[in-house]
Amino acid sequence: MARFYRILTLVTTTLVILFQLCSIVSCSTSNSISRNQTIRDGDSLISEDESFEVGFFSPKNSTLRYVGIWYKNIEPQTVVWVANREKPLLDHSGVLKIADDGNLVVVNGQNVTVWSTSVKPESNNTVAVLLGTGDLVLSSDSDRRRWCWESFNNPTDTFLPGMMVRVNPSLRENRSFIPWKSENDPSPGRYSMGIDPTGVPEIVIWEGEKRKWRSGPWNSVIFTGIPDMYRVTNYAKGFKLSSPDRDGTMFFTYSTNSSDFLRFRFRFDGVQEQFRWNKDAKNWTLLQKKPNTECEKYNRCGNYSVCDDSKEFGSGKCSCIDGFEPVYQDQWKNMNFSGGCKRRVPLNCSESLDGDKIDGFRVLRGVKLPDFGLVVSLNNESCKDECMKKCSCNAYAVVVGIGCMIWTRDLIDIERFEFGGLPINIRLAGSELGGGKEKSKLWIVIVSAICAFLFGLCTWILWRSLKAFLLKKKDLPVSDTRGNRDNSAKFSSSPINDLVGDQVDTPDLTVFSFDSVASATGGFAEENKLGHGGFGTVYKGNFSDGREIAVKRLSGKSKQGLEEFKNEILLIAKLQHRNLVRLQGCCIEDNEKMLLYEYMPNKSLDRFLFDESRREILDWKKRWEIIGGIARGLLYLHRDSRLKIIHRDLKASNILLDTEMNPKISDFGMARIFNYRQDQDNTIRVVGTYGYMAPEYAMEGTFSEKSDVYSFGVLILEIVSGRKNVSFRGSEHGSLIGYAWYLWSQGKTKEMIDPTVKDSRDVEEAMRCIHVGMLCTQDSVIHRPNMGSMLLMLESRTGQLPRPRQPTFHSFMHSGEIELNLDGQDVATVNDVTFTTIVGR
Repeated sequence: MARFYRILTLVTTTLVILFQLCSIVSCSTSNSISRNQTIRDGDSLISEDESFEVGFFSPKNSTLRYVGIWYKNIEPQTVVWVANREKPLLDHSGVLKIADDGNLVVVNGQNVTVWSTSVKPESNNTVAVLLGTGDLVLSSDSDRRRWCWESFNNPTDTFLPGMMVRVNPSLRENRSFIPWKSENDPSPGRYSMGIDPTGVPEIVIWEGEKRKWRSGPWNSVIFTGIPDMYRVTNYAKGFKLSSPDRDGTMFFTYSTNSSDFLRFRFRFDGVQEQFRWNKDAKNWTLLQKKPNTECEKYNRCGNYSVCDDSKEFGSGKCSCIDGFEPVYQDQWKNMNFSGGCKRRVPLNCSESLDGDKIDGFRVLRGVKLPDFGLVVSLNNESCKDECMKKCSCNAYAVVVGIGCMIWTRDLIDIERFEFGGLPINIRLAGSELGGGKEKSKLWIVIVSAICAFLFGLCTWILWRSLKAFLLKKKDLPVSDTRGNRDNSAKFSSSPINDLVGDQVDTPDLTVFSFDSVASATGGFAEENKLGHGGFGTVYKGNFSDGREIAVKRLSGKSKQGLEEFKNEILLIAKLQHRNLVRLQGCCIEDNEKMLLYEYMPNKSLDRFLFDESRREILDWKKRWEIIGGIARGLLYLHRDSRLKIIHRDLKASNILLDTEMNPKISDFGMARIFNYRQDQDNTIRVVGTYGYMAPEYAMEGTFSEKSDVYSFGVLILEIVSGRKNVSFRGSEHGSLIGYAWYLWSQGKTKEMIDPTVKDSRDVEEAMRCIHVGMLCTQDSVIHRPNMGSMLLMLESRTGQLPRPRQPTFHSFMHSGEIELNLDGQDVATVNDVTFTTIVGR
């Protein structure tokens, strides 16, 4: 009998334990919590589709405990919402539960509430449910469709698809998102992000009360200050603004049809990033971040000015609007633009005797509209008239999807875009436009110009007819733009030799007529524009036979482009290598001078290397092939070509990529020919791009093939790290070269490698490339390898590499060491510098 009781007791105890275990498992895997249930530290709620999880967590390098929501089964843990961010728990005794009043609360071990939903439910019989969208909702247990609280309406630092952000002009700013204080501290930081509904709704990032970035007005399709929304996958189509409800409230939402996880994270340093989860690579792919460039920073160049990121840093990046001038000229010269610009001539706001308005407007195209624009309703008047009626109106714009906008405050935070942007009409005094009293003079100028044009046209027709007659007599072919297969003609002499003389035996080169090139480029249409530099502009062209070309058109106003134009004809036509861009021909007609190259659809290396949204395309295999291709191209120039060529302007923007991402060295305008017994040369005209120039060249004007080796070394370090050399300006390292030396000397070279390079063999190759890059960028010319030795170092997987010497002059561009201190951005092709006396520290 006693044995029977012992067995019965054992069975009962086992059943009780199993029941408790089942309760625990049920609690930890349920997607809801109701009255009399608790989530203790270690337990969690999991959404029904197992996408999200709610529980207790500790940030990295912290023992404090918080209740948060994160993605389930994604490593590292990605937290999207935090409850008790201002009152963390000191131990693991915390509990998440439904309180007696129906609120969802977090309590510590002493049952003291550290966080609560703080609402007044209709009933205290409530339930909290974690949805598959990542939204934690609190509702009545009897009617779960009526929510009295949700985490989506109380976000922290993350915006998820399905969230609704309130927009109500009467309630002013809605600062919905507050980032963490630091990477490992969820407490509220000093930044905020939300919607400013004043005028037209737009996203704004604030630092305290000061604006740091804004998206530009919403036009019902995109935020106009982010023109690349059209090009980012699943970005432009996601945002929607609802119709206003009874009290005028609207909501911004974001939705996606993709099954991939997508999130917008507001970082602790005030930067907003968009990520998509890559299921195959099992990592977060960065799609975009704002602000990402200098000009995206709020009002970077001051009032009444325009910031253009396509130009070099300094005064070239910032410019006053036409009709305005710097408030403080001295500060502007010292690259301090905070004072902004002012009108050269004040507005008059009155009428002239004949009834004409003295003030007028000049259009500024392709820009982000200024801040604080107002939408006005029109009563049978144009937007221009509406602005002209108000003396305080400084500009107006008619925007599709918005209507008429006017600006009565200073024009601030204007950014010029390479693609996209909107036009705005800037109000100026009549004297700035040649109007008002100058009306009669203007008509005289117009009539004179028409007469001069007609005279010039007649002269040109006569000249063309005479030229065709003379060429026909000499049996020389003339370009036929109407029906010949390649729209070109062959010349062996006159137009080319007239330009370049007999410096080098000029090869037979295809010479295209101006009409054929103009036709191929759509009349040099703006949409075919690929880029611009000191020489002029580059356009994309398409011939009738399907050939695609890139046309480099020398600007008529350019003084620095003529010699470079001649140089390229003399050099590149003679060079044939798979890693050099191919010259297809040229056009020399009247004052027009153009070079025609093979078209590179992927444009330049810097377009991928320094853009975080495109960088992932360059996996290590592709980067390795690009480094090798550039090296072989340089070796051909230095040793294997018919001419010994020193490029002198090797940089990421001068490496073009074909359809298969193969590299081709371009832009030989700065190149020099050496004879094969010549080792070096000197120049009084130092040209090139700071950040890539060897010390002896930048400081003394001495250049050799080792100057190209130095530039290539910088390029290697940039390709491996994905970072610009000049991005370290102002840091303790001074440059990417200094940073590489620091990590190498500390045995931390791996930290320099772009995080996308993960395979162990790839890392080994990347570290070897860094070592070779450091050897190439040594200060002394004699210590740098030549291209043959350097290529052997790269391709040899064995063999001991020499120890690089510590760089000394990598920071020679710091202020006080050189007269003209430029940023080194590779936007302009040429930087001409006149030196007096330069002494290194």
